[in-house]
Amino acid sequence: MDAHIKKVYVPMTETGFYILLSLREPNHGYGIVRKVKEMTDGEIVLAPGTMYGSLSKMEKDGLIKFVCEQEKRKIYLITELGSEVLNVEMKRIERLYKNMQEVR
Repeated sequence: MDAHIKKVYVPMTETGFYILLSLREPNHGYGIVRKVKEMTDGEIVLAPGTMYGSLSKMEKDGLIKFVCEQEKRKIYLITELGSEVLNVEMKRIERLYKNMQEVR
């Protein structure tokens, strides 16, 4: 992972984190919105502008890739680089959680 990607994506925004998490399987924009809402019990609802802006940036940066189009919907999937970034962020969150538990 190069320095630019690390600087831009670590730590990640909740939006970025949930988009990458939901793209471990191929999905389209509206499917991502539904998946994130389901994963967070409705606490996070991605706005279309925010989500599509994030998808565009992540695709440009190589974290996700366009797979195909189905019924006029673009299907995306996380790339190897995106998985690497997601894993770094998950380890960071696990460390935060562990530290929080230690001070309780």
